[in-house]
Amino acid sequence: MAKFQPILGVLLRREEDAGHEILDLLRNPFMSAQFAATSVYSAFAISLGFTVFIAILFSLIRPHHQAIYAPKLKHADEKHAPPPIGKAPWAWVTPLLQTKEAALMQQIGMDATVFLRFIRMLRNMFLVLAILGCGIIAPINITNYKDFSASNQDSSKPDAKPTVASWIVKITPQVVFGPPIWAIVVVGYLFVFVVTGFLWWNYRRVLQLRRVYFESEEYQQSLHARTLMLYDIPRQGCSDEGIARIIDSVVPNSSFARTVVARNVKDLPDLIEEHGKAVRELEKVLAKYLRDPQRLPAARPVCKVSKKDRSFETYPKGQKVDAIDYLTQRIRDLELEIKEVRASVDKRSTMPYGFASYAEIAEAHSIAHACQKKKPHGATVKLAPRPTDIIWPNMPLTSGTRSRRRWINNFWITVLTILWVAPNAMIAIFLVNLQNLGRVWKAFRTELAANPNLWAVVQGIASPALTSLLYLVLPIIFRRWSIKAGDQTKTGRERHVLSKLFAFFVFNNLVVVSFFSVLWSFVTAVIDQTRDTNGKKKDAWRAILDANLAQSVVTSFCQNSPFWITYLVQRPLGAAADLAQIWPLIVAFFQKRFSSPTPRELIELTAPPPFEYATYYNYFLFYATVTLCFGTIQPLVLVATALYFCIDCYFKKYLLLYRFVTKTESGGLFWRTVFNRMIFGTILGTGVVLLVAWAQGDGQHIQFFVACPLPFIVIFFKVYCRRTFDDKIRFYNTRYASKNPENGLPTDAAGRNDKLASRFGHPALYKPLITPMVHQKAQNLLPSVYRGRLTDGRENDGSDLATVSGYSDMYALDSMKGGKPGKSANGIPGFEYVSETHMDFEYYKNRAEFTDDHGGGEMYGRGSDIYRNGTPGVFDDRSSNPSSSRPASPLSGRASPAAFGSPRQPPRRVMTNMTSMTTLDTAYTGYRSASTAPEPVPGRTPLYSQDNGSSSGLVQNAAEVATSHGPRDSSMERGRMTPSRIHAPVPQRIASPRNVHSPGPGPSFGALGGGPQGYSGLSQAEESDAFASGDPTQYNYFRGGSRSSRAPGEGW
Repeated sequence: MAKFQPILGVLLRREEDAGHEILDLLRNPFMSAQFAATSVYSAFAISLGFTVFIAILFSLIRPHHQAIYAPKLKHADEKHAPPPIGKAPWAWVTPLLQTKEAALMQQIGMDATVFLRFIRMLRNMFLVLAILGCGIIAPINITNYKDFSASNQDSSKPDAKPTVASWIVKITPQVVFGPPIWAIVVVGYLFVFVVTGFLWWNYRRVLQLRRVYFESEEYQQSLHARTLMLYDIPRQGCSDEGIARIIDSVVPNSSFARTVVARNVKDLPDLIEEHGKAVRELEKVLAKYLRDPQRLPAARPVCKVSKKDRSFETYPKGQKVDAIDYLTQRIRDLELEIKEVRASVDKRSTMPYGFASYAEIAEAHSIAHACQKKKPHGATVKLAPRPTDIIWPNMPLTSGTRSRRRWINNFWITVLTILWVAPNAMIAIFLVNLQNLGRVWKAFRTELAANPNLWAVVQGIASPALTSLLYLVLPIIFRRWSIKAGDQTKTGRERHVLSKLFAFFVFNNLVVVSFFSVLWSFVTAVIDQTRDTNGKKKDAWRAILDANLAQSVVTSFCQNSPFWITYLVQRPLGAAADLAQIWPLIVAFFQKRFSSPTPRELIELTAPPPFEYATYYNYFLFYATVTLCFGTIQPLVLVATALYFCIDCYFKKYLLLYRFVTKTESGGLFWRTVFNRMIFGTILGTGVVLLVAWAQGDGQHIQFFVACPLPFIVIFFKVYCRRTFDDKIRFYNTRYASKNPENGLPTDAAGRNDKLASRFGHPALYKPLITPMVHQKAQNLLPSVYRGRLTDGRENDGSDLATVSGYSDMYALDSMKGGKPGKSANGIPGFEYVSETHMDFEYYKNRAEFTDDHGGGEMYGRGSDIYRNGTPGVFDDRSSNPSSSRPASPLSGRASPAAFGSPRQPPRRVMTNMTSMTTLDTAYTGYRSASTAPEPVPGRTPLYSQDNGSSSGLVQNAAEVATSHGPRDSSMERGRMTPSRIHAPVPQRIASPRNVHSPGPGPSFGALGGGPQGYSGLSQAEESDAFASGDPTQYNYFRGGSRSSRAPGEGW
């Protein structure tokens, strides 16, 4: 055993030496002052040089790749199209200089406009701060600099010039004490006034932009603008009348509202999601298998059985099955199951949330403001977001469930933030400089000396790659956690993600990097002084006081400031890489070259990508916070940040004008979140001023006490802005007075377009099912490849789109086949074939399945929340609108009840031509109103003037016997130009229209003008024809039946 003692001693000494090296690195992980000063110049030269090079390269490539660098020029409609760009290399600069904010509102939307205003604010603000910092702090610090190292200077060289490192140190207050610190206090006040002044000015400008947004045509015509969302509704209030009573308890004088309570959709959303996944998986399998139709692989593709498949237990465990056959059957089973579930949704099974729509935007907003701080009957009343903005699975959650999930979410985010400190420190110490790793690892030191060039490349790639990977994954993690926490809207989720990212960045990349080394040195110094060595042992409190923590922190800040200069100087390089879209180009190249992309993936590659507001806002807020903290210590960070925002201001403007779209528009509501983070960053900056005043000021700390009001000024400014601007930004108005209270509600045919259930009903009730897309070159080969049958593709009728109780946003019409009037077109079942020339987003930009992730339909001329004037609705009944486009049988010889403000029922309308929207008077002669409805009041949308209908009378006035339809068709919602299926009208006697000039004879409605089913209600077509291309399961039992509708409140 004794012979091993020398070896153990060597190993222990080696471990002890490595431990001391790690401790030394933790005490001072940053490079020396001389090397740091040199790195500032090199970083500045490299960053600006490569930025200019990439910008020139982009200017040369852009004219030849418009599909990549300007997709919105091709896809946006005339109203939202950006300014045209010439083919000259520098032609892209002119629109950036000439396009003003008023034009940006329509071209890129409110969110993007506020984002660009925020960048311009940071640019102008830091330009002013850079002038103040470099003009006041730098000269005073240089003048009062005390060189304590002069005594150590080589006496043989008395004329030696000061080094660059001494110049970097001179502009910091590291060795400045006493009265010169007053300059930092004064500059601290100037900084606070400049920051708050810019924030106040831009808060006013954002308020003006919000008013313009409120008055815009799209907002005025949108349904969500005049709709309230209620959630946490008590069980006894879960009805249409219950919602009205909840609102009336707060605003009893409110006008008539169209209310609808949400329905329980059961597992329907999960089924639709599984259907979409199965379709996409089948597309990938076919794309890979049929990549070369002339040379098919010998073996057919196989896959594992989905665990969510109901027949999962019937398959052998662990055995793979034929992928094409299995996915074909899986999609077919899911489609049938979706149809069954849609048809079996209990119409009286309600959920604890709902919506209420009003005639005027002003009234809806005033009610939302009145309910802002109240919870009537325990319910929460807010302005309704866009239907596409709602996270529907989280809407039924109770307030207690959301609170519990939110607490758990914050706990895990806190754990992740703290746990990342250790890896972050290791990356900063070892990967940023591999020589530090060699100091503690002898074998690696030998390898590093043998291959210095190789490891230099690794050093330049490893750290940025790891940090970039983290910053790419982190927003995804936070988004998923926010959804699990109960966020009810996508825009609200993005704001929460921004808040979490900002907290993570500030703690790990600012607080830890700035304080870790000094706190480690402080703790080790206290431990060393309290250790009993040579009979000298200090008390712990005395050791803490002697360590002078405040002075150590200020010194550490000054020594770390060159790191932040180099960090901020390198930001323009990242902005240039973002402008050139290097990463998307690499991804697209490898996807097309080395994989087998599906037609759907190729189409999505040509679509304008969504802009990640949370990520970019977080970057800018972090840069601003770092600069505000170090601006009073190192004025050069102000110059670096101002330079970055001057460059990126124009780069981001180009990308938002021509490249990116807003996935879900929030109307500029990000502003309040970024404003609060700027307030927090300013408070941190005032904290640094207080720290310097305490540590470097005179012994009486007068400078410190003079600077104490700084954070309170910022807090007071925050409270002032919240009380002055927030309500005006959030609400169209806070008080409402009816313009014509004595006239009641005006009635007009346009009221039928206000279909609250169609818009805010759960999308699972009417969302079209996607169809597998296959390349056209495999059209002839596909029938021999797959076995089995899917439902008909987009070329056939759309019975799979059958809605539940009218939850849709348009009529569905059968696609017709030329030469066979009344017959549905029999397309190739199951698949949609896409030719090479049609693999472009331009041909599919009106389909929800593509536009939902690429800016919605507004950008391409198909608003998802806009009234469709002249388009018949599908939730029409006489209780909701007297001008229903669906004719109905007379009820017991009586006319329907009169509307508000109208003594008789106005004439009904039918659609004879989808293009011309010809209006005919098809009411019975005996029921025709003697007077027409009054003209609507400008700026006021007429609502349903009949009774509101309740949960016990949801099916009143439904159509009688409905005809059967085949499986699927191509509807306008899914991008086809041919209209989709329309339910057959109820038999009704139609009088000859008076004074109506038609371009030609319309379709025949029976022998004597009756409907397609004649007066007897029987179908005029043979039963075999009616079900020739259909499925008996497609019969609409909800619409069927010959019973007459009931009066409101009479139940089923």
